[in-house]
Amino acid sequence: MIQTLSIQWSILIYMGLFIGVLLVLDGMFQLISKRETGSEARNRRMRMIQGGANTETVLNLLRDPSLQQGNSSGSLILRLRRLLAHAGGQIGLVGFFSIVVLLAAAVFAAAVQFVDPMVAAPAALFAAFGVPLAVLQQMKEARAKKMTEQLPDALDLMARGLKVGHPLAVTVASVATDMADPIGSEFGVIQDQISYGDDLVTAFHDFAERAGTEDARYLAVSVGIQHGTGGNLARVLNVLGKVIRDRQTMQKKIRAISAEGRLSGVILTFLPVLIFLSIHLSTPSFYGDVYAHPLFRYFGFAIIMLIVAQGLILRRLINFKF
Repeated sequence: MIQTLSIQWSILIYMGLFIGVLLVLDGMFQLISKRETGSEARNRRMRMIQGGANTETVLNLLRDPSLQQGNSSGSLILRLRRLLAHAGGQIGLVGFFSIVVLLAAAVFAAAVQFVDPMVAAPAALFAAFGVPLAVLQQMKEARAKKMTEQLPDALDLMARGLKVGHPLAVTVASVATDMADPIGSEFGVIQDQISYGDDLVTAFHDFAERAGTEDARYLAVSVGIQHGTGGNLARVLNVLGKVIRDRQTMQKKIRAISAEGRLSGVILTFLPVLIFLSIHLSTPSFYGDVYAHPLFRYFGFAIIMLIVAQGLILRRLINFKF
């Protein structure tokens, strides 16, 4: 009984240490990524300009060179830089690998108390790379979703400016000034590129590469066609904005229809964990009697990996592309 209580207290202590390390890492991430505060500007580009940065500095900071390659292939470092840029983060590669090293050390120090170092080391590396990459992927998806939601309003604002006779560059500047991040900063980069001599087609093509969404590519193609052949761009932007809103409505309908499948996937993923906790708390001897067996740790690690694989497979099955 005393040994069981000691194991439970050890688990609670290590869980507390793990949560504490995550909070410290989150605080470090906030300190690294938060470069400006207290400004009345509505987006990051305007805050940087108000802070005294010139146009060239703003353009170099907001336009990552890794996104100008024109394709999704490349080395792992290049892909990581693109992921960081698409996620909207400002930590860079040095900050990312610093977080990876700290997280690997924390996970290894906690895991080595329960499993052999040969098993703890791969688990620490998997967690150290897997967790930050998963967070960055979620940040990328959230940023792309927000940008897609803002894009119809930006197109309407551009279309209204074109209808009253403003040039396209002026309507881009109005979006950059009046709309919030991330669309405000992205259109600000377009404005800066035009100011530095890039044509509209190149600027909007680079915007589509930075955004990484189909709607941004549709906008880049529309501007390119209008620039080459002429036509009523205001009407094209109005139609494109309506199409984007209709797609968003369809996406919400699909998510509503697939809600049951997604909920089933979450339940099936966490059900083994709930069963283990219920058995361990109600009958500690069920696993406690075999805990000291040499094969217990290896089988436990294999089961954890199978649960993770199950969660990833179920996510692929219920993650509809539309």
